[in-house]
Amino acid sequence: MQPGLRQYTRDEVADSKTATETLFIIDNIVYDVHKFLDEHPGGHEVLINVAGKDASEEFEDVGHSMDARELMKGYVVGELVDADKVPISKKQYSWEDTAKTSETEASFVNSWKFPVLLGLALTLLYSYIFG
Repeated sequence: MQPGLRQYTRDEVADSKTATETLFIIDNIVYDVHKFLDEHPGGHEVLINVAGKDASEEFEDVGHSMDARELMKGYVVGELVDADKVPISKKQYSWEDTAKTSETEASFVNSWKFPVLLGLALTLLYSYIFG
């Protein structure tokens, strides 16, 4: 719990869709963005659609920049009461291909080598024909 922040319940956030208050939750922190509605690069509809809700997943799915995350700090108005908090789960990204279940399924066409060689072959063919 951060000191000095107002404690909200999820019900209070859900009932907050007014002209002077547009609250939503991201990672158990409550934000009021009613002053930011017209400035939001994605349009005010995006923020209005998540007003009163937990927008953690939507926020992460969009892939906001570090600047956007820094700007968010100015709109913090509180946090959820301990009873309403949910565990924060951040998506884990990996460079490994998790779709492959075994080494035998890997093939030349599905690897990175195929598009590289195809591009090289097409470049040589183009140079030969038009060069």
